[in-house]
Amino acid sequence: MDAVRVALLREVLAGTGWPAATRRFAGVLRSSVVPQGGGLLLVGTEEYEPWHLAAHLVDEAAWSGQPELTPTLVRHRVRPGDPAQLAVGLGRLEAARRGETLLVVAPERPDAGLLERVHDARRAGATVLALDGGDPEVHGLAHEALTVAERADEVDIDTVQHLVSAAAGENSLPVARGRRRFRDRLSRLADQLTSPPPARW
Repeated sequence: MDAVRVALLREVLAGTGWPAATRRFAGVLRSSVVPQGGGLLLVGTEEYEPWHLAAHLVDEAAWSGQPELTPTLVRHRVRPGDPAQLAVGLGRLEAARRGETLLVVAPERPDAGLLERVHDARRAGATVLALDGGDPEVHGLAHEALTVAERADEVDIDTVQHLVSAAAGENSLPVARGRRRFRDRLSRLADQLTSPPPARW
């Protein structure tokens, strides 16, 4: 999702609290991985694999000049012949340690095996973040969580992932010339272009 579409989405959701909530969560994610030089692990449930979020974070890492945002996608099922970036299984969670961040995307309750692995990673010192669907056990394991309870009047978890990944690459500390400044300017311009004109009396 490009900067203009993200700006439009934020405008549609203005007043709902979602733009602020996703920016706050993205800030926690960024502050967890950037000082550590990376170490972001991304895992979903057996039924929901967050490959789309992984792809967006890879893009944001490149565009923002923050390679630390690039995640390792941890998968429930790895098949022979999968490319390296898709060949990391759940055993990787058992090796999680202090300095690493585990982002769990769980729109529904995960199975007991995943919950146990997340619990062990937390005990080993990893920071656990969660985008969850309201499951109290997932929420309780996370150091920071953003709950997306899907109702007719709310956004879905895919939309929230778009907003979180876009915000993760924004509003970072300024750097001396580079893509990040250009992207921030582009995002501000998109916000201005898509905002309604001032009322004239």
